[in-house]
Amino acid sequence: MGFEVVHRKTPMPNGIGYQAPAVQKAFRLLEKVASSEDGLRLAELSQELGFSKSTTHGLIQALVAVGALDQNPLRKKFFLGPFIMDLAFKGRHYVTMSTEVRPILDRLCTRINETVFLGVLSDSRGIILAAARASKTLTISSSPGDTIPLLAGAVGKAYLASLSDTQALSVIRAKGLRKCTSASIVDETAYLKELARVRQDGFALDNEEYLAGVKALAVYLGLHRGLPLLIWVVGFADSMSQERMPQIVHETLDTAEELKSVIDRGS
Repeated sequence: MGFEVVHRKTPMPNGIGYQAPAVQKAFRLLEKVASSEDGLRLAELSQELGFSKSTTHGLIQALVAVGALDQNPLRKKFFLGPFIMDLAFKGRHYVTMSTEVRPILDRLCTRINETVFLGVLSDSRGIILAAARASKTLTISSSPGDTIPLLAGAVGKAYLASLSDTQALSVIRAKGLRKCTSASIVDETAYLKELARVRQDGFALDNEEYLAGVKALAVYLGLHRGLPLLIWVVGFADSMSQERMPQIVHETLDTAEELKSVIDRGS
């Protein structure tokens, strides 16, 4: 899809440039959604923005069509979509943030010798902002800009644990619990019990549930510019052994606190 540049030959009165009310309204709507921690329904957006429901509905449909918004079909709430995430990733702010946090990720990677990722989530997927690859001959690797499914292993658990059980259950039922391996948790009750453990411990684990032979640990860092931000560590099961996990957990939690401090300063 291309864009056409249109030049207005007749100047606007009083030197005022061209005004685009629909574009302005669309950005106000996106800003409102971004500031919400749990998404907003059409009626809520209409009321808070002071737009008619028909105008709000039209804006929402246009933004969903281009991927700027996502909708949870069960809760009928709207969230920032993957297109906004792609723009954010390409934007100078995220490049700068990635540059600032990369040394922190590198230090964690060196201490535990496992691959470390920093990324954000939308209502449909995650996108990697920065990565530090372990120095082993055989290791897990992905690059900034690569995406993962929303509920992939430890990342999905860490995100859903930041929500209430009711909210998490709505997302689970909308997206579905996929049986990726024989270890995948697909029972809702068992999954909610796992989320309770994540809330208590402050980190999520993936014991070969997303990829056979691969383990992961993830920590939710909070919302950043309206998007959930997480750090996660990924490695092969024999490397992330039960004996090594206490050290990996400790180092990752310490790094998460350091990241929060750096990111908060840059917000």
